[in-house]
Amino acid sequence: MPSASSAVSDSGRPVPSSLWRDRDFRRLWVGQTASQLGEHTSLLVLPLIAVVTLDASAGQLGVLRAVGQAPILLLSLFVGAWVDRWRTRTVMVLTDVGRTLALGAAALGGLLGLLGLPALLVVAFTVGALSVFFDVAYQASLVRLVRRDQLVRGNSALEGSRSAAQIGGPALGGALVSLLSAPIAATAGALFFALSFLSIRRIRRRESIPEHSERPARTGRRIHEGLRFVVGDTSLRTVCLASAAFQFCFAAMMTGYLLFLPRELHLSGTAVGLALAATGPGALLGSVLAARLPGRFGHGVVLVSAAALGDGAFLWVPALHGSAGVTLPVLLAVGFVFGTGGQLVNVTVMAVRQAATPDGMQGRVAATITFVGMGMTPLGSLLGGFLAQEWGLRTSLLVTAAGMLLSPVVMALSPLARLGRSLPACAGDGRDRTPPFA
Repeated sequence: MPSASSAVSDSGRPVPSSLWRDRDFRRLWVGQTASQLGEHTSLLVLPLIAVVTLDASAGQLGVLRAVGQAPILLLSLFVGAWVDRWRTRTVMVLTDVGRTLALGAAALGGLLGLLGLPALLVVAFTVGALSVFFDVAYQASLVRLVRRDQLVRGNSALEGSRSAAQIGGPALGGALVSLLSAPIAATAGALFFALSFLSIRRIRRRESIPEHSERPARTGRRIHEGLRFVVGDTSLRTVCLASAAFQFCFAAMMTGYLLFLPRELHLSGTAVGLALAATGPGALLGSVLAARLPGRFGHGVVLVSAAALGDGAFLWVPALHGSAGVTLPVLLAVGFVFGTGGQLVNVTVMAVRQAATPDGMQGRVAATITFVGMGMTPLGSLLGGFLAQEWGLRTSLLVTAAGMLLSPVVMALSPLARLGRSLPACAGDGRDRTPPFA
């Protein structure tokens, strides 16, 4: 029998009651942290190469960002259906290998003088496509590794590592592009993906893959099941709508923001990296608060208030003028507030989604929400580039930052805002979803 301090996983192996005593959870955490560092480094490095090195226009930057985000729209639903039938460890390991090779090729191309905009587009699409697989897989993997009453704390730990990546990734990427060269900056991202590969491949716990059958359902049918489940659940449906509104406007705003910092405020690559990295410390605070505030004030109150506070912070940015000594502290404060509110929303939403979803649909539900929400980012990036060219950077930033407030409005007008301290139970599952801190 397992000891009083552990439970038994679906695969028959013990799951320690303390997450940090679980070696496999620690390996997932390390791998996910390294992967997020690689992703956040490359998310800044590729646009900065285009803006600083290749002198890309607003429209070209919008296209580059849209190409990198297009896999979310094109692949998410299919990835969710596939991941539910694969071992998540295998998916994460293979995607880490692929992203290492893609950024390694970018570094080699830069050393040979071949790293132009077409090559950047190829690398951005490849890294974006593989990141879709990794992100869906790691969210599903947590449900297979830990008990249900550990989901909030497990998500808090994983999102905390993503916060650390938001601190280190942009700052490192901006510094390397500014002080050294684009190939070295791309190499840093490749090394982080390689570290993620080395950690995740050491996970030993055997996964229990749900819904095995002699004649598996066709991919289209499985995708339809995921879509129908999300549409039929009020909380998940609201999450989709709020996410779509936020991601569309945020992508548009960020396209102008990445141009506004070096061209209007005349910040160096290092300063741009620091401004973007400021979301990281805020997100760390948000991760800590997310393990406590929903259980004290209710999940709905936390979601609406955190989204309004974080998204509204960017309304200050278009009014900035002056030297870096004046503007950079304000940008750091804006990033910190945005990171805190955003992370509170991220962790709380993920816990609600996981608790309301049966094990066999975790990948499809995560992918459906990603498809509806993040799938809007390519269109937002294109719109952001267009508005920056037609209206100017300050006006486009003000309009798109204001648009981000649609997300808390959608949540405030829905039953999601009335969620209490207990997480919802998924349909057909009588297990308790009350967090251990409630």
